[in-house]
Amino acid sequence: MRTEILQPLLPALGPWLTGRRWFDARYAGAPLTAEAASVVGDGPPLLLHAVVSADGAAGPLRCQLLLGLRPELPARLAPAAIATVPSGPWQGWRVYDALADGTVLALLLRTLAGGGAEHGPRLERSSRYPLPVGLVPRPLQVEQSNTSVAYGDRLLLKIFRRPEPGPHTEVEALRALTGQDCARTPHLYGAVHSDAPGAEGLVLGLIEEFLPDARDGWEEAVRQAADAVAGTGRPAGGGFTADAAALGRAVADVHGALGEAFGRTRLTVEDVAEETARMTMRLKEAAEEVPALARYTARLGALFDDCARVAGRGCPLFVQRIHGDLHLGQALRAHDGWRIVDFEGEPARSAAERARPEPVLKDVAGMLRSFDYAARTGLAADDDDSAPAERLRRRRRASAWAVRNRRAFIAGYASAGHEDPDCHPVLLRAFEADKAVYEAVYESRLRPERLPIPLAALHRLATSR
Repeated sequence: MRTEILQPLLPALGPWLTGRRWFDARYAGAPLTAEAASVVGDGPPLLLHAVVSADGAAGPLRCQLLLGLRPELPARLAPAAIATVPSGPWQGWRVYDALADGTVLALLLRTLAGGGAEHGPRLERSSRYPLPVGLVPRPLQVEQSNTSVAYGDRLLLKIFRRPEPGPHTEVEALRALTGQDCARTPHLYGAVHSDAPGAEGLVLGLIEEFLPDARDGWEEAVRQAADAVAGTGRPAGGGFTADAAALGRAVADVHGALGEAFGRTRLTVEDVAEETARMTMRLKEAAEEVPALARYTARLGALFDDCARVAGRGCPLFVQRIHGDLHLGQALRAHDGWRIVDFEGEPARSAAERARPEPVLKDVAGMLRSFDYAARTGLAADDDDSAPAERLRRRRRASAWAVRNRRAFIAGYASAGHEDPDCHPVLLRAFEADKAVYEAVYESRLRPERLPIPLAALHRLATSR
């Protein structure tokens, strides 16, 4: 057990953590506790793998750290420096952010491929294929709550910065999808665990297939939306619509594989009534925090009531394991089609909630909302120093782009043959409204300049039939 090396480092780790994108700023200055630590390698350099917790008003926050240890830091690593070890066998050695050091990241992969370190990180394999080593590591700056490292063009190590006890929703989902040979998701090599005292049972990360040629779906959509707003995009039938339809088919295929792996259960009218009651409660709580929602509460409440009233009609409704946080940023456009990634679910929800079976329409609604956001972002990216009439035309183009691609996505989803979202139009509208209510609270707290985006959607959903 190496927590003794961490204890004197905690005062320096606190300020360093505050500057990390994945650290909750509400815990800035909170006291830290060393939960687990292990030193990997014959050195130097060494990898100091650690789990610490911060105590705050919302309860303890657990964080996973990857730190490097060297007697001296070369100039290239100077910006990553954190502290100097004050005592013990590594007294005087420098502690730094291991993500800046390719040598330490390569050591981590070799350790995992070789079975893991004693009382340190180890890989629980999900694939019979051996892990390639000797690949050049490259940290990716794309996530907020996790850290990803690409190894060559073959492997992706995702480090869960806030590790939780297993089972982990993303590991479960990817393991099942890999077992189903799903071509729409990366294949899972295995999950990272540790036997270090204090870290037993925690899921620390995973290793999956890396998609080096894949392009971010959000960036692709925003670029196409900006072209459409500016009037330089393809005609109404072209642009992103073919991609949106293909994305719909990809999402439906993933849902089909998840349904096969985890099973599906038919909802009763009573189940739908309970779900709509929860949506109504969330709307009420949100309106107390965001006063602009008050004008829509009556009509949205009626929409939610309609769900329970029509639940027993038409196509049957099923629940199953879903993605849980689906949007264009979770879709990668590879050379052979769309891939869906990041199956953790909404970070603010508990692990039990994220693993709970849900209607696939919730994922569909999340993607529909993402098309709205892409259209508005494309509109904002366009130069708006024009006459009022031209600004109105551009807003109409943005709205038309969103409508075309929302329809194309639903048509593509239905064409895959698993389920047709149009079978449940009222429930789909309700789930979209519920998602927009969530967005309104989020934007009012963190990005108030974007609050008009979900409010415009709620106006549309509340006033249209």
